[in-house]
Amino acid sequence: MSETPMIQVRGLTKTYRVGEVDVHALRGVDLDVGKGEFIAVVGASGSGKSTLFNILGGLTPPSQGSVHIGGKDLSHMTNAERTNLRKSTVGFVFQKYNLLPTLTAEDNIKLVKYIGGNQTGFDEPFNEVLRLLGIADRLKHKPRALSGGQQQRVAIARAIVNRPAILLADEPTGNLDSQNSAAVLRLLKDLNERLGQTVLMITHDEEAASYSHRRVHMKDGQLVQ
Repeated sequence: MSETPMIQVRGLTKTYRVGEVDVHALRGVDLDVGKGEFIAVVGASGSGKSTLFNILGGLTPPSQGSVHIGGKDLSHMTNAERTNLRKSTVGFVFQKYNLLPTLTAEDNIKLVKYIGGNQTGFDEPFNEVLRLLGIADRLKHKPRALSGGQQQRVAIARAIVNRPAILLADEPTGNLDSQNSAAVLRLLKDLNERLGQTVLMITHDEEAASYSHRRVHMKDGQLVQ
């Protein structure tokens, strides 16, 4: 690539101690993801995908190796700097939505905006995103009044409200039926094209991975051809 990758991983390892046994979740991962690329990391449960996701998002440290996000080395960041990275540069979409049940959809989204240090109102470009997501008329509802597909769309809106350069999605269709899964994947692809965000999606589903520009496969903590 001619420009610095948005995500650059070199020699990444992660070992967990479980009782008296060392579990090697990652075994020397190298990966480059270009700016504006939509990449799928595909692998079975236990392959190391979620560990990679958590390290890239600054949620857990690696045992060895380096991770650069937007040219910045995560290992040289303080806890506060990593927190700011998650507020401003990286958005997260999880399989289980992680919406606060006592807040409306609108307030779930505005809370992230507030934490990011931004005014909580929605501008017209973001209102257009809400219409694209099909939730503009559901913002006053709490999660229990929304379908699984609608909750995941709220979670996507929440993840992108601060316009992060990178969107990390961990099995975003894992709890959805086939119709809602296809709708969410089309939305991720459309948002990637409209907003130019770099998207890294973790999935076990080859059909979901087909929406990406490129897919890489993980097995036993390593990227494989």
